[in-house]
Formats: sequence, structure tokens, C-alpha cells
Amino acid sequence: FVCVVLHELGHSLTAMRFGVNVRRILLMPIGGVAEFDRIPRSPAQELLITVAGPSVNFTIAGLLWCAIKLSGGWEFAFGPWGDFVVTLLTWNIWVGLFNLIPAFPMDGGRIVRALLALKLPYLRATYWAVTLAKVVTIVGVPYAIYRENYFMAAIFVYIFMAGQAEYRAVKRRETDEALWRESLIRSISVPPATEPPVL
Repeated sequence: FVCVVLHELGHSLTAMRFGVNVRRILLMPIGGVAEFDRIPRSPAQELLITVAGPSVNFTIAGLLWCAIKLSGGWEFAFGPWGDFVVTLLTWNIWVGLFNLIPAFPMDGGRIVRALLALKLPYLRATYWAVTLAKVVTIVGVPYAIYRENYFMAAIFVYIFMAGQAEYRAVKRRETDEALWRESLIRSISVPPATEPPVL
């Protein structure tokens, strides 16, 4: 959980750098979620915020690997804690790579959306990122069940539902903004009503 918090802090601190407020970091049995008040519409900013999380895990793994190598091996560097440190190193690499799976709203899926948003409208980029996530999760669930990894299957189901929910939220927000812009244009273009002159 410490590593999960550090992962989410990577997202959060980078988001705060771009003026995004972080509501909270929610820890769950399947991982953590940093909740923002908004997602930047700038693809470059979203890309940096997203990449910051896995980068923390790879940095932790790299520091542990350097400590092990510089100390002549894990049994010399950490003594009875050696096995735990090697497990921690491996776990951080695994978590970093797993988060890069292109299944929106995971980090990999957000990277896909940010890259698509360089060429497509934001809602369309979200649609294709969610569609790719559906393919990944539909393949991932039976594979996880086949490997008897039901925890992983549950994660894929959660990803599927969370991706659908976020796409609906983005679509609703886009519709509200479009209606707001339309009403603003109408209020500017229509001259205010005036009373007829009194004869």
C-alpha cells in the first residue's frame, strides 16, 4: 500500500503542478485511485500526469536494483530482509507494467486517449480508448479465469465498468458544455427585447 500511495502521489503531484485539485487518494483492495476535480484537456498534460504514476514504480524498482548490485547481492545488502526486498522490486516492476496495459481508465488507456486526442476531438478519443479497453478486458477475463487468477479477473471486470462510467461522464460533460456554448451564443446574437414606443 505504501508503493500504491507513492504511485498515486506521482499522479497527484504532477496534476497539482498543472493546477488540478486532488480531492483524495482512495485505497482499495485492488489498488488505488487519485480523484481529481477535472482532467486537463491538454493531451500533453494528461500524458505527463498519467506517466508519472508508473514512473514512480519503475524508480523504486531501479533504486532497489542499484542498492542490491552495489552491495554485492541481495543477501549482503539486506540480510534477512533480502527476499522481501527482491519481492518488492519485482512487484513494482509488475505493477508499473500492468498499469500500462491499454485498458482505459488505467494508465495505459489514458496514454492511448492522450495520444488520440492529439488528432481527434476529446470525446472521440475517449470513445476509441474505451473501445480498445473493452477488447482488452473481454480477452483478459477468460484468460485470468483459465489461469485461475480470479483476483485478476475481478480487476478486469472493474476496469470494464469504470471505463464505461467515465466515458458516460465525459459524454455528459461534453453535451452540457455544448449546450452552454449554444445558449451563450444565442444570448449574444439575439438583441434584447425593447418595449414599443408609447404614442
